[in-house]
Formats: sequence, structure tokens, C-alpha cells
Amino acid sequence: MDLILWRHAEAEVAVPGQDDLLRALTPKGERQARRMAAWLNQRLPATTRVLVSPALRCRQTAEALGRESRIVPTLAPDAPVADLIEAARWPRSSEPVLICGHQPTLGQLAAHLLAGVAQDWAVKKGAVWWLRWRQRDGEPEVTLHAVQGPDAL
Repeated sequence: MDLILWRHAEAEVAVPGQDDLLRALTPKGERQARRMAAWLNQRLPATTRVLVSPALRCRQTAEALGRESRIVPTLAPDAPVADLIEAARWPRSSEPVLICGHQPTLGQLAAHLLAGVAQDWAVKKGAVWWLRWRQRDGEPEVTLHAVQGPDAL
């Protein structure tokens, strides 16, 4: 199973009293989302399930893909790692899953799956971490297939 973790692109700075879920992408964030979406669309199978946080910045980031996506309330900011694992159906899903979400949860999920540790790994704004679960010599294994930032495209 492939699990693609995509952190939302650069968003507006929160202002006091603003609902965090309503922060939009900046013009730079819109460019980051388009560049990363183009890179992803060259590599993602058509069967990829796209799961998105309800936050506006994540919805805008994922919209750049031009694919059908599903907003999943349990992927909101500060969601626990277990909620992302459950939403993705890791590692049982028969198709690849892309999650467009937030820090620190995406970094924590990567640390948990790749190293089995509870740590806050950094996933940069707009970046993708592509993880792959497979059986190797009868043993389950998680590998890092790719890490790509939008500013390197």
C-alpha cells in the first residue's frame, strides 16, 4: 500500500479571533499547490483515494490536483495519528491513499510508520512524503519512496 502525506501549502497567518479552519492559501501557497499537484498527477495512479482535512487551506491545496477528493473531519488540525491511520485504512487499503493535512500530525505519522517512534518530524509546507508498505521475505516493511518539496520543482 502507498500512503502519500501532503502538507497543505503556505497559508495566511492567523489573525486573533479568526477560525483556523478558514485560513486560505497565500498566492505563494497557490503556486506551491499547483506545482506539487502537477508532480503528483504524473505519478499517482487513477485509483488513488484523496482524503482532505476540512480546513480551507487543505481543500484549496488538494483542489489543485483536479481529482475527486473526500473531506474527512477527523483529519482536522491536531488530529491524533490514530485517526489518520484509520482514515487511510493503513496498511489494508487496496488502493493508494493521499492525505492532505497538517503538521505536526503528518510528521508524527511518518515517524510512527517509518521508525516506530513518537517524534515530531518536520514536513515542510506544500511538501509530500510518499510511504510504501510491502511484504519483503515474509516480513512487513515500510519504506520511504519519495520526499518532494514544491520549491524544488
